[in-house]
Amino acid sequence: MAKKKTERKSKTFTEAIGLNNIINDKTGFVAGLILLGVALFICVAFFSYFNTGAADQSLVTDLRPGEVENTGRVFQNACGSLGALLSYGLISRCFGIPAFIIPAFITLCGLRMMGAYKKLNLMKWFMGMALVMIWSSITFAKLLTPLMGDQVFNPGGDHGVFCVQYIENLVGTTGLMAILVIVMLAYLTYLTSETITVVRKMMNPVGYIRDKVKFTVVHHDNKAAADGLYADEAVADNVSDNLTTPVDSELAQPIDLSTRPAAVQRESDSLYAPDDHDALEHTAGQETPGLEVEKVPDTEQAHGRTVANSNLPLTPINPREPFTNWKFPTLDLLKEYDSDSKTSYVSHEELEANKDRIIKVLNDFGVQIRSIRATVGPTITLYEITPAQGIRISKIKNLEDDIALSLAAIGIRIIAPMPGKGTIGIEVPNAKPNIVSMYSILNSRKFQESTMELPIALGKTITNEVYMVDLAKIPHLLVAGATGQGKSVGLNAIITSLLYKKHPNELKIVLVDPKKVEFSVYSPIAKPFMAAVEENEEEPIITDVQKVVKTLKGLCVLMDERYDRLKAARVRNIKEYNQKFLSHRLNPEDGHEFMPYIVVIIDEFGDLILTAGKEVEMPITRIAQLARAVGIHMIIATQRPTTSIITGNIKANFPGRIAFRVGAMMDSRIILDRPGAQQLVGRGDMLYLNGADPVRVQCAFVDTPEVEKITKFIANQLGPVHPLEIPEPLSEDEVSGGGSLDTHSLDPLFEEAARAIVISQQGSTSMIQRRLSIGYNRAGRLMDQMEKAGIVGAAKGSKPREVLIGDEVSLDNMLASLHG
Repeated sequence: MAKKKTERKSKTFTEAIGLNNIINDKTGFVAGLILLGVALFICVAFFSYFNTGAADQSLVTDLRPGEVENTGRVFQNACGSLGALLSYGLISRCFGIPAFIIPAFITLCGLRMMGAYKKLNLMKWFMGMALVMIWSSITFAKLLTPLMGDQVFNPGGDHGVFCVQYIENLVGTTGLMAILVIVMLAYLTYLTSETITVVRKMMNPVGYIRDKVKFTVVHHDNKAAADGLYADEAVADNVSDNLTTPVDSELAQPIDLSTRPAAVQRESDSLYAPDDHDALEHTAGQETPGLEVEKVPDTEQAHGRTVANSNLPLTPINPREPFTNWKFPTLDLLKEYDSDSKTSYVSHEELEANKDRIIKVLNDFGVQIRSIRATVGPTITLYEITPAQGIRISKIKNLEDDIALSLAAIGIRIIAPMPGKGTIGIEVPNAKPNIVSMYSILNSRKFQESTMELPIALGKTITNEVYMVDLAKIPHLLVAGATGQGKSVGLNAIITSLLYKKHPNELKIVLVDPKKVEFSVYSPIAKPFMAAVEENEEEPIITDVQKVVKTLKGLCVLMDERYDRLKAARVRNIKEYNQKFLSHRLNPEDGHEFMPYIVVIIDEFGDLILTAGKEVEMPITRIAQLARAVGIHMIIATQRPTTSIITGNIKANFPGRIAFRVGAMMDSRIILDRPGAQQLVGRGDMLYLNGADPVRVQCAFVDTPEVEKITKFIANQLGPVHPLEIPEPLSEDEVSGGGSLDTHSLDPLFEEAARAIVISQQGSTSMIQRRLSIGYNRAGRLMDQMEKAGIVGAAKGSKPREVLIGDEVSLDNMLASLHG
């Protein structure tokens, strides 16, 4: 109603002045141009008046008939006689220099009529600029008159001079200045509220500083002096105490610098400028000549033990060698969807309708709310409500089914209260869910500029933000959900994120697929990116249960070997180890090498448990408990979240959980230890938990043709030609320590490897790998055979074995006895 009344008043005013039928778009534009020309004319005349005012003064003050036309060109002003008259009238006779505000306001009027600033309130600008002009005229007349000297006009004009004289006659100069300051502050206060803050800071600067500075009180006992704490150091440590307590009288006494170490004495020189101690004893009444002391800086000391240092800094090792030209997959391999360019996923009508239904159903049950706020996501819209005073949260939580019935939604989820907020969240599925493409996720700045060790881009949150986690910090992930709810797509999104960010030398993947069809699309990238127990593995995707057990046990062996390397390198984790290796602080001859991250992904974990049971669960539990520090991380997925599949050991060692939609609340409690997954809408809608509260994320969608393009692109790159070898687990004989050397099963390279060990006198498995160009497992078997033959000693962790034969002659005799 108020809006309609305002419109009627404006129309009546326009009609009253007779401009309703005259002003239109073209007329207003032309009128605005005219006003801009007038403003420009006045400005030029004003500036010219500063130079020509004295010459035109006599003509303007004693104007004769016919001189206005300026036929004799007697006026010197750049704008002729009219410019001279305007300048004299507005600057000299009226407002002085602040008269420039007049053409400025005319300019605003012109812009308003031309339609450049249609919402400009000219009345407010007129009142504000008029006040500024009058105030400036008086201020200039009072303050700038002594500075201007002899000028043809007063800086504040005749208006300013008159007002100054009149006000000073009434209240004096002090009263005039007070009036000017009060008017200025009042004007600035209505102009911006920051004026109040600035004035308060000026009125109480000490209080402002005290509130801003962090105040910390440190209490020292008397043992500080006994432990070697000097007096001035104690004063420095107790600066904050001095704000409330006086300094001890003993600390305030002069300090004898001669009894203190030289280093401490140099520090105290900055406190006392004179070097002579007698200077400290001058009384306040004595006058001493000024002395400026210039301290000579100390000579920089070298840290080396010798004068000439010929050691040049080593170039850090590039972990991507020799494949430094490796090209990462491009974004054009991924598919773009129409939803990628959308700015709003839900129509305004749907939001209004849902809002009205929520308010109605809550009101029907006696729940009053103060406000409601909607946050729109690609699949879910979050409605945050603020309940009225005295409303119990449990009462709203109990209305979950009633709200879902009112909204006719598949399932809603109530978050009461919202973490970190004083609101209650109601997550409502959108009528038309949108696809979150992998292209939109990987094309985001958050993913491309990520510095995570193992970045995993899961999708987008309700607030339409890209959600990423670092697998290296999780460190193990459990994925569960009913069939067809997006679990396999989620695993593809995880693998795709890693392939787009990591080099083959930095990451190896172990894929376990009992169903034999889920991970078959990744077969082309087996050589550069995968790891296997057998060097010439024809099927890189592990599908056989026995191979799964062998691989998991081999990973346990690899984990123990990596821990031995970390122990020898005196580091705590793989990141510190690799940094130390790349900076040439670890010797490869001692068995050290760059360690890539290994990610083990097991699909359909429930089938493995049913077929192998404890034989699979035990190595998985051991890896999950210990392998984080050596860069081995696990992701297991299942569609049967039961207590027999997801046991207590698994849940205790897999802190990261992803739950897709499940059929019952009990399944959600098994996965997340809380309900919520049964209320998801499916099709990639998931809850991610790694801490206190789960986060709802719409998983990024990666289709099979996209994965095929990515794997084909990677397979065409020049990269590793063999998968990373996982050590073979020890056999029962080897574990028990029994067994003897079987001469009929000796490796064909046994003699060559033995000679290389004896000649170099270095019992290193990695040395045999390099000399004979063989894999790690074969080199390990050769080393075990040489140990049984008595050529080398027992293993000592990551250190080289002891060589028991000293020369080639002894080796020939031993080999002859073996073959004889």
